[in-house]
Amino acid sequence: MGHMGLFERGPLGRAVARVGRWSGLLSLAVAVGCATNPVTGKRELSLVSESQEIAMGQQGAAEVRQSMGVVNDDALRQYVKTIGLRMAKASERPDLPWDFDIVDDPAINAFALPGGSIFFTRGILGFMQNEAELAAVLGHEIGHVTAKHSVQQLSRAQLATGLLGVGSILSSEVAAVAGIASQGLGILFLKYGRDAETQADDLGFKYSLSQGYDVRAMRTMFEMLGRVSGASSGGKLPEWLSTHPDPENRVAKTDQRLAATTADLSKARLNRDEFIQKLDGLVFGVNPRQGYFEEQRFYHPDLAFRLDFPSGWQTQNQASAVVGLSPNQDAIFALSIPSKDAPATALNAFIGQQGIQAANATNTSINGLPAAAADFQAQTQSGVVAGRIAYVSYGGNTYQLLGYTPAQSFSAYRNLLQATIQSFGRLTDRAALDKKPNRIRIVRITKDMTVQEFARQYPSAVSLEAVAMINGVSSPTDVIKAGYAKRVE
Repeated sequence: MGHMGLFERGPLGRAVARVGRWSGLLSLAVAVGCATNPVTGKRELSLVSESQEIAMGQQGAAEVRQSMGVVNDDALRQYVKTIGLRMAKASERPDLPWDFDIVDDPAINAFALPGGSIFFTRGILGFMQNEAELAAVLGHEIGHVTAKHSVQQLSRAQLATGLLGVGSILSSEVAAVAGIASQGLGILFLKYGRDAETQADDLGFKYSLSQGYDVRAMRTMFEMLGRVSGASSGGKLPEWLSTHPDPENRVAKTDQRLAATTADLSKARLNRDEFIQKLDGLVFGVNPRQGYFEEQRFYHPDLAFRLDFPSGWQTQNQASAVVGLSPNQDAIFALSIPSKDAPATALNAFIGQQGIQAANATNTSINGLPAAAADFQAQTQSGVVAGRIAYVSYGGNTYQLLGYTPAQSFSAYRNLLQATIQSFGRLTDRAALDKKPNRIRIVRITKDMTVQEFARQYPSAVSLEAVAMINGVSSPTDVIKAGYAKRVE
């Protein structure tokens, strides 16, 4: 508890999963219309006006910040924002309300929302080597916005279905979890096609070059992605290869762009030293203070609780909830903190909502903590779901533990969901309570040395392979050049 873009479509997928709030806005769009694409100059289908595009993007950005959180480093955030704004203001859509930020997520990712809100994860920054690589990715994400890729996808979806939404439960409480669950269920909304990704790469190359950056850095970025996609590292690996050109193809296309450019790159900007120093102290990998998993057990040191998810379930820790998905993708369990009300009060508010039918409601205790629980059914746009819900009071918070599945499957899952609820308890393990995040530390080396030599002199808390990748080389036997280098402590 703690995409779209270059790699995965998660955050807009999460935001648009709650798009029932936006569908009314889009329903105001007139019958099929066309608009001129600012990048290509061609007329194309557009059912979304610029004001609607901006409104959706800004609401989505607010939800991204709420659900993912931003890094606690104002200087680094401002650094990225300054570079991004300079590039965006020189693009084909300079008057959009552009905004740039860094979300507190270890995934290796960057994404753009409609209307100009662009996010980087701290995970991807840790693997970058210079400002030119940052600019290449910024340019790519700006390109998605300037070429109206989201608008095109939204318009096609609107035309095809007449409805923009993925189907959420009528209850607002359950709908919020359904929005989170939709990503776990694989409903990745608004995936860009390969042509759009290639166009965004083209634009990123152009924007970077126009700002005086060494565009050869786009090649090193794609090489890094190729290494990370095939290895285990401190960041969560994005599942982007299925919908994006693979790194080798992107390297080849970048080589074609480089061969065609007439610019003198010998004096182009990398700005490596300034960029690397900005990363000092950045959290690397999962931040355990925001909660972490060891196999199926979830620990939250700051809130001092633990919870066991069922064996074999896929799990994800987000800023607003901890979510599990069954192997058959037909059941969801989520823990969140919706209020500080007494458990009975919170339960009554939940089951008293229109569209909710409750059974077996009771005041109880869970591992000695005051609690209230019930079974329920709720109508959704895609059918009736049934579940088990409990509220537990602990440490000044009231925790919501919610599991649900299609109604016909509830009898098969009820005991498992109940067991998961009953596993909630106090965290007393001192090692878990004291667990600290790993952080990138910048050191200056006076001579070239292999990764192995560097690690002996400057030990890291991660593998040699990870040390190699965050320093922009392929293997522990490769050489890190004299200058600034990264270790993890």
